[in-house]
Amino acid sequence: MLLVSLALNIMVLVPVLGVLAANGRAAEYAWGSDTAARRILAAIYAAILFASVTLLAGHLLKYDVLAWAQALLAIQVVYKVLTAPFVGLRNPVVLSNLGIAIVHATTLVVTAG
Repeated sequence: MLLVSLALNIMVLVPVLGVLAANGRAAEYAWGSDTAARRILAAIYAAILFASVTLLAGHLLKYDVLAWAQALLAIQVVYKVLTAPFVGLRNPVVLSNLGIAIVHATTLVVTAG
């Protein structure tokens, strides 16, 4: 399940960062106009992507990365769930965040033992 969550982060964040970098209508619709706040969010997404790639590689190379990955996923679950009351359920990013939070929460439960 750990591989699923880390791979999901990578599969979602690569195109998301591409959309944000392209700065087109899709980016504006989902994340608002190009502001310092949106660029800070892109930096956070890039950090999560980097951590996910690093942890996935470490896991595949048989390093014990479980605690690090659990910390990353736990932070993601919290911030993704908090987007619902902060932004509302009409935003497509919030809806995808909630779906991803369910996957990551499941991973945390499965790997807790």
